[in-house]
Amino acid sequence: MIIGIDLGTTNSLAAYFTQEGPKIIPNRLGHHLTPSVVSMDEENQIYVGKTARERMALYPGTAAEVFKRSMGTGRKYRLGKKEFLAEELSSFVLRSLKEDAESFLGEEVTEAVISVPAYFNDSRRKATKRAGELAGLKVERIISEPTAAAIAYGLYEKKGASKFLVFDLGGGTFDVSILEMYDNILEVRAVAGDNFLGGEDFTEVLYQLFLKRRGLEEETLSLKTRLYLKKQAELCKLGFSEERSSVMRCVMDGEEWEETFKISEYEEACAPLFEKIRKPVKRSLSDAGIRLSQIDEVVLVGGATKLPIVRQFISRLFRRVPDTHINPDEAVALGAAIQAAMKDRNDAIREVILTDVCSFTLGTEVAVKERISGQYESGHFCPIIERNTVIPASRTERFYTIYDDQTKISIPVLQGESRFASNNLLLGRVELEVPKNKAGEEAIDITYTYDINSILEVEATVVSTQVMTRKIIKGEEVQMTDEEIEERFRELSFLKIHPRDQEENKLLLLKCERLYEESLGDKRMAIELELRKFEAALDTRDNGKIETAREELKEALKELDEFWED
Repeated sequence: MIIGIDLGTTNSLAAYFTQEGPKIIPNRLGHHLTPSVVSMDEENQIYVGKTARERMALYPGTAAEVFKRSMGTGRKYRLGKKEFLAEELSSFVLRSLKEDAESFLGEEVTEAVISVPAYFNDSRRKATKRAGELAGLKVERIISEPTAAAIAYGLYEKKGASKFLVFDLGGGTFDVSILEMYDNILEVRAVAGDNFLGGEDFTEVLYQLFLKRRGLEEETLSLKTRLYLKKQAELCKLGFSEERSSVMRCVMDGEEWEETFKISEYEEACAPLFEKIRKPVKRSLSDAGIRLSQIDEVVLVGGATKLPIVRQFISRLFRRVPDTHINPDEAVALGAAIQAAMKDRNDAIREVILTDVCSFTLGTEVAVKERISGQYESGHFCPIIERNTVIPASRTERFYTIYDDQTKISIPVLQGESRFASNNLLLGRVELEVPKNKAGEEAIDITYTYDINSILEVEATVVSTQVMTRKIIKGEEVQMTDEEIEERFRELSFLKIHPRDQEENKLLLLKCERLYEESLGDKRMAIELELRKFEAALDTRDNGKIETAREELKEALKELDEFWED
C-alpha cells in the first residue's frame, strides 16, 4: 500500500486514494492533523502528536517541535538525556502516521510519497528521505508541496493552457510557486520562498506584544513559562478568525492577566512579515517571466493562510479573491495521495506528466582575474544550471587552467545563489588530472545533469585528451546505506510509541494536569475533583468504566474551560 504524507512544521497528516478520490487518514485519536511534536519520558518512551504537545507544556526539556526547519543541517535536539537529529525526530512522526494508516486501512503500508517545501535544498530533501527510511517506509518520491497542492486543487484537469500561483504559508515555512498546465503536462515554472517564515512567526508577534505591554523581559522567564505564553498567544491569534479583536488570557504568579489586541494593531505589528512575503512573490514572477495579470488562479495552502489578516493581505497583493475551496491544512496531503496514485498507475485518475525546477543554482568555484593587478582571485561562484531551470536539465561550461604546468584541477560542486563560493552549499568534489601546458592552454568541459529525483551527475572532460571523470553527487553529508539504516533503526527500536489503547487516557491526564496548573481557585478544585474520579476508574482496569469516566471528564472540562478541545 502506498500513501501520501504531508510532513509539516506544525502538523503532519497522511492520505490515501480511493475510487471517490483522495481521503485523509485519521490518526489514532480520530483527528486529521497530528502535531509535529516529539517527547520522551524518563523511561525512554516516545510520544508523538497531541500527547507530546501536552507533555511539552508540562516538561519542556523533554520535547521538541518546529524541527522541520533544521532538516539536513546537523543540528541536534535534546530530549531528556538523549540527542536526536531533525530527521530522526521526523522519523518518529512518520512512523506514527504509518502505524495510524495501517490501523485505519487494515493493511501494511510500505511506500509513501512525502512532500517538502519547494525551497528545500538537496540536503534537506535527502534528510526527509532518510526520515522516511528510518520510519520503515520506501519513499517513492519527494514531491514539492506547491506541486502537490496544485494536483489536489485539480489544476491538472484544466482545459487549455493555464498559469497558476500557489501561495503556501505553513507553520514554519513559506513557498510561492508558479505552475503552468498545457496538454497533460503540469510544469513548475519558478519557485521561491523562505524556510524561516510561517504561522509560528505570526504567533511570535502577539507574544512579543504581550511581553511589551506587561513590561516583561523574555530572558527572565523560564522555558516552561515562555512555552505557556506562546500557547496563549496562539489561542489569541486564532481568536481573530471571528472578531476584530482578540483577548490573550494568562495565569502568571497566581494572578490572572488579560490583554485585548485590536486586529489593526496586530496587522501593523505584522508589517515586517508581510514585507518578507512580498520578496519571494516578486522573485518567482520575475524568474518565471510572468506578469501578475497573466496568472489565471491563485490557490492557498497551509494553515497560516486561514488567518484573516493574511487573507486580506493576499487579496490586496494579487488584486483578487484566492481559491480556498479545499482546506488549506489538507491540500498537500491530498495532492501527495493523488501523486501516489499516479505513480501506482491507478485507472481512476488521469495520467499527468509532472515537471519540476531546480530550486537553487548549481555551479562551481572559479578564479577571476583582477583588472588592476592582473592576479587571479579564487573563491568566486560560477553558475552552470541556474535556479528555476526546468528539470531534468543538462548544461556544459568550459573552463581553462590558470597556472603554467598545472597538472591537477579540483572542481567543487556547489548549490546556492551567492557570488562567493564559500557562502554556498558544498555538495561534493570532483578531482581530475590535466597534461602539463602553459596557463590557459588546457580546457575542461564541465557538464551538470540534474534529474527530478534531486540526483546530480557531474562529468569533467579534458578537451585535449577527451579523458572524462564522472561522479554522481548525492550531497556533502554522509549517505546511509541500507545496512546503516537497518542498524540505526535497531538502535532506535527501544524508543517505542506508547501503546495505542492507552494513549487517549494518557493525553487526557496530561491535558488535565496542564489545565490545573493554568487555573486558580474554585476552577482548580473542580478540575482536581474530576481528575480523581477518572484516576479511580483507571485503577479498576475495567474498559467500560474507563470509557464512561473519560467521556464524563471531557464533558466536565468543556464546562470548566471555554478553550477546551478534544
